[in-house]
Amino acid sequence: MPKNFASWPKDWPKSLNYPSLPVFQLLDQAAKRVPNRLAIIFGGMELTFEQLKDLSDRFAAALTGLGVTKGQKVAIHLPNCPQFAIAYYGALKVGAVFTPLSPLLSPREVEYQLNDSEAQTLISLDLVYPGIAGVIPDTQVKNIITTSIADCYNPVIQPLKPLGKFPVPDTIEFTDLLRDNQPNAPQVEIDIENDLAHLAYTGGTTGVSKGVMLTHRNVLVNSIQFGCWFNGGQIQSNPDGSYDVVFPPGVDPKKDRLLSRDSETALVVVPWFHAMGTIGYLNNMVGSGTTMVVFPRFDPVEYIEAIGKYKATSLGGAPQLYVPLTQLPNFADYDLSGVKLAASGAAPLPGAVLDKLLDAFSGVVCEAYGATECTMGATANPPDRNLIRHGSVGLPVFDTELKVVDAASGEDLPPGNEGELCIKGPQVMKGYWKKPDATAQVLKDGWLYTGDIGKEDENGFFYITDRKKDLILYKGYNVYPREIEEVLFTHPAVENCAVVGKADETAGEKPVAFVQKKVGKEVSAQELIDHVNKQVAAYKKLREVIFIDLIPVSGAGKVLKRELREQL
Repeated sequence: MPKNFASWPKDWPKSLNYPSLPVFQLLDQAAKRVPNRLAIIFGGMELTFEQLKDLSDRFAAALTGLGVTKGQKVAIHLPNCPQFAIAYYGALKVGAVFTPLSPLLSPREVEYQLNDSEAQTLISLDLVYPGIAGVIPDTQVKNIITTSIADCYNPVIQPLKPLGKFPVPDTIEFTDLLRDNQPNAPQVEIDIENDLAHLAYTGGTTGVSKGVMLTHRNVLVNSIQFGCWFNGGQIQSNPDGSYDVVFPPGVDPKKDRLLSRDSETALVVVPWFHAMGTIGYLNNMVGSGTTMVVFPRFDPVEYIEAIGKYKATSLGGAPQLYVPLTQLPNFADYDLSGVKLAASGAAPLPGAVLDKLLDAFSGVVCEAYGATECTMGATANPPDRNLIRHGSVGLPVFDTELKVVDAASGEDLPPGNEGELCIKGPQVMKGYWKKPDATAQVLKDGWLYTGDIGKEDENGFFYITDRKKDLILYKGYNVYPREIEEVLFTHPAVENCAVVGKADETAGEKPVAFVQKKVGKEVSAQELIDHVNKQVAAYKKLREVIFIDLIPVSGAGKVLKRELREQL
């Protein structure tokens, strides 16, 4: 079935002319184009694009001196901070493969990922490294580099930001490497089609994490796909190896497009160790010349006040970012008129939260969809407030196709029918690291079988119904947890919730809700059951409510339903 362009944004190219460049060129070209524009604002620290390039070149030279060569894995075990970006681009410049390690992982999980990836270099934070130090001797890691958030603050600001630096014995000091090396990155031949840029591990919401092999082309393409989705430009490669973004005659990119190159400011709290962070909120931002106001952690008051402080034009994250923002008692008092885009992904955005955001500002609230296996993203709502579809994850982006197949037979299904979503495009992974059987299960004839249940409407918009593995079978009926969760979110006492199936001898599985109550709000389990059951079909009725202090989520903001099932 051909791609449906019925709702394609006017004057947007249907295909992009991607440059043949390694990923680090996103930074190098931004540094050449707008050298003095701020790239990163982090607390009291500011780095221009030229400075970020200089530091990444120094780090690349340092890695070469430590014996890091093309193809070796470099694990970055850091929260969002300038050192993360420096290390990321520096590693890519020596031809190494970036493998992200969430600081939230347990020592057991860190050991597994380091061994599975065969990483020989680890970059960690002074505050979190001691927690995993005990497992490092059981891995192949040879180089341990540590850094500190305190390194980002100069002595003058110390009285106001009294962050201590914790000594980490038997490790290499990150700042020493930058000081002791000149900005001379090695010249490494990169085969963009085949050489890996990332070995990114899946979130593990459905079992043991798998390493996703992403080439330089995968990463560069997906970064440009989403950059151009919001500016409507076409890519034009130049003889000197650089590229420009060009527009149809008569189009003023600053006036006629939602976002424009080299002129936006984004608040970045999405963790860079996650696919959405690395692609959407690092590479896309750097390639677009966007100033990034970076946060190592999320505080709703600090975040919302930063919108006005930095005149932010772009926000982004999982629903766990927007839910607490919109629930601030004085949310309506903040001036959000300068926000052009609030992007949401990783999990469904509750309808009530979407409505609050749309009421708060005149910009676009854009839900998008993707997976680590397709680098980051596959669909997004149009960059026009009048064209977005509530509850939809939007249209397949440039050069990307989606289809819906019967989850049992694999047959293609027409619009309006629910089935498993499959993705085809230049951002689809090379495969799972050292797992050919698992790769064969999800990559078939060029299509990525996502395990997500959804449908397409007659206008080409896609809707996610649920994870295939989260499907609840109640007396032979398919019950999709998201539908029940949406109803629960409308209750004023519900802060967060998740619905899973509980084994039942007579019904097979019955829907059970885990509910996190809002602070200061009280509600009984029966009240919530009644609230839901009067709004859903009989076979979808909620059978049990379990109150929980905090709904468990991954670093990407996805609810860890596997953990909730284990509690049952």
